[in-house]
Amino acid sequence: MELTTLCYLERGEEYLMLHRISKKNDINKDKWIGIGGHFEENESPEDCLLREAKEETGLTLTSYRFRGIMTFILDGQPSEYICLYTADQWEGELTDCREGKLEWVKKDNLKALNCWEGDWIFFKLLKEEAPFFSLKMKYCKDELTEAVLNGKPVPLPLGPEWKD
Repeated sequence: MELTTLCYLERGEEYLMLHRISKKNDINKDKWIGIGGHFEENESPEDCLLREAKEETGLTLTSYRFRGIMTFILDGQPSEYICLYTADQWEGELTDCREGKLEWVKKDNLKALNCWEGDWIFFKLLKEEAPFFSLKMKYCKDELTEAVLNGKPVPLPLGPEWKD
């Protein structure tokens, strides 16, 4: 089991999105995701969040919230526990990212991006200011085959209500 962080920087009605196009052998290849990455030895979730934000964006986060814990299962890959954050304040200047292209995207335009299908579940929870949640997502290749939110199965395939 791997431990990772994932963070969506919010600027009004926009998220800072990372189009993963630069890394070789990337399970997120061509997907649009938030920033983040793997824990290093002796790091807390917040240590990892702050280090990864600085490495990938050049920004120092000054206000952030731990929103949920996610279990990400993809056939043939080690499972991940993902600590999901949002951030709304930072210092510094946005820099280029070696893992892909950073771009501010209007939240209403997210549905046009190539994201993991299960991302729509947590995007909706973030939009609704849901309390801390646990989300399990299981994939076979790019297909979401199981989603469990706070211990309850989410009906699949996801309907349009998840992308509103």
